[in-house]
Amino acid sequence: MHWLKRYTEDQCLSLNHKILDQGLLLNTIYGIKNCDTVKKARTLLESLNTDYCFHDFRVDGISIQIIAAWLAKTSVSSLLNKRSTTWKQLPESLRSTLMDNPSQALIIETFIAYPTLIKRPVLVDDKGQVTVGFIKQHYLDL
Repeated sequence: MHWLKRYTEDQCLSLNHKILDQGLLLNTIYGIKNCDTVKKARTLLESLNTDYCFHDFRVDGISIQIIAAWLAKTSVSSLLNKRSTTWKQLPESLRSTLMDNPSQALIIETFIAYPTLIKRPVLVDDKGQVTVGFIKQHYLDL
């Protein structure tokens, strides 16, 4: 996690552990810091004075547990960034498999190996709702 808003990186980690223990969540944006869409989302939350943590999955990596939690709440097709250069550079056989009902294990393994295949940003709000991509109204409703 990276510091953003009022929380240091350590505070974000500490808060998320405490909050998860209580069954609550802190708004968290997952993405890559220099992605234009992620920048838009972060700028909007800052302008609204909304507290959140930012997790740069290129720097911090992404865990099996996080991806599995997203997949429990959203589809592979919504998470898969087929417009990315990474997608276009994947072997055709892997692209085909990912498009044709892949196993959850393969999806998770692929997202961990190629985090830029994840459509950005991914917002997990304080209610556990997962929003993929920048949907302004979802951010305004936080």
